[in-house]
Amino acid sequence: MATDLIDEAPRRAALWISLTLGAVVLALVAVLAISPSATSRTTDSPLIGKQVPTVEATTIDGEAFDLATLGGRWVLVNFFATWCIPCREEHPELVSFDERHQAVGDARVVGVVFDDDVDAIRQFRREEGGTWPMLEDPEGRLAVAFGVARVPESFLIAPDGTVVTKLVGGVRDADLERLLIEATGGKPNVQDQ
Repeated sequence: MATDLIDEAPRRAALWISLTLGAVVLALVAVLAISPSATSRTTDSPLIGKQVPTVEATTIDGEAFDLATLGGRWVLVNFFATWCIPCREEHPELVSFDERHQAVGDARVVGVVFDDDVDAIRQFRREEGGTWPMLEDPEGRLAVAFGVARVPESFLIAPDGTVVTKLVGGVRDADLERLLIEATGGKPNVQDQ
């Protein structure tokens, strides 16, 4: 009889371990199932409601750029890299958004290269399009100023230079439009050209 109790103890321990492991896996699946998609997800940032950090850099074309020159327009500052799959997927959405708003003059996209080779970025732009300024950030100074941990991350900046929204994950044109309409109360700020 004592031998039966000794043989039973390992089986009970195995059963409890299996049940605990199953509960953990079930909880993880539930969390993943109800989590929002990483695409166009807004998130908190200490920059929201504050003035955008100074953005002075050299474009991938070797030209000086200062974000202050776009004052009076909405600006989407997008941190990206060619090795980033969601960055590649969002690129046509950014092209569509930028072309439409550049024609009206109310908003622009500004790209910031995140830990990538400038020649790879130039080749990517030649192949995929995009006429907005793409800024070099070799020391990661801009990424640090914006608190960027991974790409893609984007920031919607109001015409007065206030950071309105931070987006993590790839963006979609329709989501950018919705955010712009919400931020403007339905009235985009059209800049005279």
